[in-house]
Amino acid sequence: MILSFHPCFVADKNIICAGRKPGIDELEQIKLADAVILPQGCSEALYRMAKENCKNIFPNYDAKFDYPGKTGQILLFQKTGVSHPASRIFSSLSHLTDPDGNIKNDQILYSYPFVLKLDWGGEGETVYLVKTLSDLNHYIKKIEEYEKCGQKGFILQKFIESGNKSLRIVKIGNRMISYWRIQNNPDYFCAGLSQGATIDFDMQPALMRLAEKKAKEFCSIAGINLAGFDFIFSINDPYDEPLFLEINYFFGRSGLGGSENYYKVLNKEIKKWIKSLD
Repeated sequence: MILSFHPCFVADKNIICAGRKPGIDELEQIKLADAVILPQGCSEALYRMAKENCKNIFPNYDAKFDYPGKTGQILLFQKTGVSHPASRIFSSLSHLTDPDGNIKNDQILYSYPFVLKLDWGGEGETVYLVKTLSDLNHYIKKIEEYEKCGQKGFILQKFIESGNKSLRIVKIGNRMISYWRIQNNPDYFCAGLSQGATIDFDMQPALMRLAEKKAKEFCSIAGINLAGFDFIFSINDPYDEPLFLEINYFFGRSGLGGSENYYKVLNKEIKKWIKSLD
């Protein structure tokens, strides 16, 4: 019996668990299932319940929940040894500033400009280019406000000049879809579509294939089978080494042909995955 918690994948039995914690009924059905299909917005509680009680789960979100947030992703990159921009993790602001709020200069390992990323958020909304000390003080005030609400954790990261473009590789089951996001507005340093970047499917195919190879190897190690990966290439690197930037377990669908096409691909890949279990 195939059990689906995904609203867009019809199985032998479907359950909607959005907005609530899974209970006894869900547990009983999971134990009866040969495989469980989970939604992209699956809660950790539902994922852990499924993982502990059924041997076949799609998608594999071990990395998402074992290495949460942007700080967790850096830890995963470090553990697996993949190339990524040099990064320093801060669990709270107290590690960057003293009790009087003064910046501890010895904690800043990178020259200006560098990148500051909050532990949460997507599509570049909590990623900032820090050009000056004044900028840093401005963002520190933002972090102070977030910490008052219980949100902690951020990263300082070396800025890599990438020519205002990044490569998005979306892994859906065994399929990969790749495209460049190009930022033509000099006022934005993030090459996200929400910041006005444009899509190109054909530019620099050799670099695309190189990054796809790295993504495939990484997914094999981390077990990831549904996520969007962001890569950048330094314009100053003669070897064109792909640098892992972020993992997006929620990702935009414009480059995938829209939501309808995305769900067609997802359904097809889930069915292939189920067939591989035979």
